[in-house]
Amino acid sequence: MNGSSFRRAALMASLAVTLTAGAALAEGSFPNTLSDTDRQGLEAFAHTRFRAIDTARAEGDPADVDQLERALQGEATALAPAAMAGDWRCRSIQFSKYLAVVVYAEFRCRITDDAAGLRLEKLTGSQRTSGTFYDIGETRLGYAGAEAWGDNEQPYRYGQDPERNQVGYLVPVSSRHLRLELLDRGGRSFSILDLRR
Repeated sequence: MNGSSFRRAALMASLAVTLTAGAALAEGSFPNTLSDTDRQGLEAFAHTRFRAIDTARAEGDPADVDQLERALQGEATALAPAAMAGDWRCRSIQFSKYLAVVVYAEFRCRITDDAAGLRLEKLTGSQRTSGTFYDIGETRLGYAGAEAWGDNEQPYRYGQDPERNQVGYLVPVSSRHLRLELLDRGGRSFSILDLRR
């Protein structure tokens, strides 16, 4: 087999693995494998999201609201996993009943696309999510992950500690802008991870 034929065969094998993984993701593992609490949180996702953003717009510091509006720009677009893989700058936007919205500095995130699927890891910061994206039959993707707390903790997996679980949806805006909208603490908290490159 010459070099060109070998590369063609390797590409076809890689494509077969990708298609197989995509088919497995489309069979309903998300949200069916989530905890009851997280499934209920997702059922109320649109309401939780609206309430958090509406309060932030009404009560938030103008500079933070400007960053929030920037993060919210753009609708979900169909992107191939390869277009999302790689290194990203990521900014956490958090909402709470105490502070309407807080926008943090940029950190480093990475998305990998391999046999384990399309995965995110926030590499820096004291709160670091890591998890897997799922095909849910829409242009946005489902997300199930968990958050490590503190600089020295290793990444957590979804289900390892219910208080660290995070679920939500990735909105792929373009190959240079993704928006991960998250619920954590059993749906009691909403946040956005704005990814740019």
